[in-house]
Amino acid sequence: MNLKEIKEIISLMEEHNLSEIEIEKGDQKIKLRKTLKSDSGISIEQPVIIQRPQSAETDALQERSQEKKPSNLIEIKAPIVGTFYRSPSPDAASFVEVGQEIEVGQVVCIIEAMKLMNEIKSEVRGKVVDVLVESADPVEFGQILLLIEPS
Repeated sequence: MNLKEIKEIISLMEEHNLSEIEIEKGDQKIKLRKTLKSDSGISIEQPVIIQRPQSAETDALQERSQEKKPSNLIEIKAPIVGTFYRSPSPDAASFVEVGQEIEVGQVVCIIEAMKLMNEIKSEVRGKVVDVLVESADPVEFGQILLLIEPS
């Protein structure tokens, strides 16, 4: 984030009378908090920008999702922003595995958003070719989750 963007965020905070705001943009995270001084003036804490380190596993998953896929494959994309889960609970089996045949309407994963568990169902019948996201990873709107070979 550049200085102009930070100043715009501060203006929004003042306009909406917010005392604290936290924003994530890509691999950057910024948190701003107002503190009251004894003379009733407002000061803004120093913004902290944190770069998330990329792991080799994250890099490999990103490369897999960006590889050229065969034209016959159907992408199941994230309809919302949230946290991706392959199974209904940590000790349960995954909804789908690579190579498994799936039906229309079958639950293929869960995306948690704002403490709500949203079941993502397949809109196609076919075979799971690839799962591009690891369980408990954050996902963005429109991000490709699974590749399906229609049948």
